Amino acid sequence: MHAAASERPVRKRIFASDNWAGAHPRIIDAIARCAKDSDAAYGEDDLTRRVERRIADIFERECAVFLVGTGTAANALALAALTPPYGAIYCHPDAHINTDESGAPEMYTGAKLVTADGPHGKIDPGVLQTTLDEATVHGVHRVKPALVCLTNQTELGAVYTPSEISALSGIATSRSLRLFQDGARFANAVSALGRSPAEMTWKAGVDAMTFGATKNGAVAAEAIVFFHPEDARDFGHRRKRGGQLWSKLRFLSAQFDAYLDNDLWLTNAAHANAMARRMATDLTGIPGVTLVHPADGNEVFVAMPEEMIVGLERDGFVFYRWGPGFIRLVTMFTTTAEDVDDLTASARRYAAA
Repeated sequence: MHAAASERPVRKRIFASDNWAGAHPRIIDAIARCAKDSDAAYGEDDLTRRVERRIADIFERECAVFLVGTGTAANALALAALTPPYGAIYCHPDAHINTDESGAPEMYTGAKLVTADGPHGKIDPGVLQTTLDEATVHGVHRVKPALVCLTNQTELGAVYTPSEISALSGIATSRSLRLFQDGARFANAVSALGRSPAEMTWKAGVDAMTFGATKNGAVAAEAIVFFHPEDARDFGHRRKRGGQLWSKLRFLSAQFDAYLDNDLWLTNAAHANAMARRMATDLTGIPGVTLVHPADGNEVFVAMPEEMIVGLERDGFVFYRWGPGFIRLVTMFTTTAEDVDDLTASARRYAAA
C-alpha cells in the first residue's frame, strides 16, 4: 500500500550553511590513505611539514603555518597571539568573532571586541577612524587599540578587494595596530575576484589570517597563517595549551594536502560561487524578491514576502531566516544547478499565487 502523495516525505534541499555540506571524496580518500600507516605524532610527520610548506607557497612568502580543527579555535588562538589582554580588537558588528563564537576570542585574548560598522559586513574606513579617535580620549581608562579584524568573504556575502584591505591596513599601520583576516571563506573570496592569495593578504597589509577548509570540502581543518613568522615564536605552546595540538595531526594535514592538490580549494569555491550567482540572478527576476547584499561569493541574502518564505520551507528548502521577510541562502561545492532551479521555480509559483 503506497502513501498518498501529500504524505510522502519532502526531499530536503540544504541552503542553510556550507557547514552542512559533506566532505569531498578526494579529501575522504586522503584521510583513508593516511589511516593505513603509523607515523609521528603531534605534527612531527613529513606530511604535516609538506602541507605547511605548500600553504606558504600559495602565499608566495615565508610563513608560519599551524593547523587546527575548528574556525573558532583558529580565530581565538591567532588573535591571542597578536593582542594583549588590555587591548581592543576592532571588527564589524556582524563579524563571526563578535556574533557566533560564544566569547572565545575574549576568553583566549582577555581583550575587548569593539565594533566598527559599514555596509555589507565590511568595516567602513571612516567609521574605523572615528572609532579609533574616540578610543584614545580617556587614555589608560579604556582598552588600548591593538588590532583590526576583517572577514573575507564577509558574513553578509561581500568580498573585500585588495584596495579596500589596503585602506584598512593604512589606518591600522598609522596607529601601530595589527591587521588580521578571518578567512573561513577565503577560497570563495579569492575565486570571486580572481586575484592571488598574496594580493588579497600580506601584499595588502594583512599580518595574519585563518585559511579555512571546513566550509569548502574538508571534514574539519583550518590553518592559521602568520605572514611575519616572529609573531608565531611561541604559538606552538599556545596551540597546545588551547587543546588544538592534535596527537594525530597528520589527519588534518591529509585534508589540506588533498584540498590544495590541483587547486581543489578553488574549484570547489568557484562552483559554489557560480551557484550563488545563478540563484541571485534568477530570484531577483521574481516579483517581490530583492537582493539585500551583494552576492559576491556563495551567500545570497534576499528579502521576500512571508508567504513565499513559508512556502519554500514547506517545499523542503532549508535556510536561515535573517530577519522579518529576510533570508540567507548559502551554496556549497555540493549544490547542483537543479537544486538552485528547483528553489527559484518554487519561489515563482508562490509569487504567481
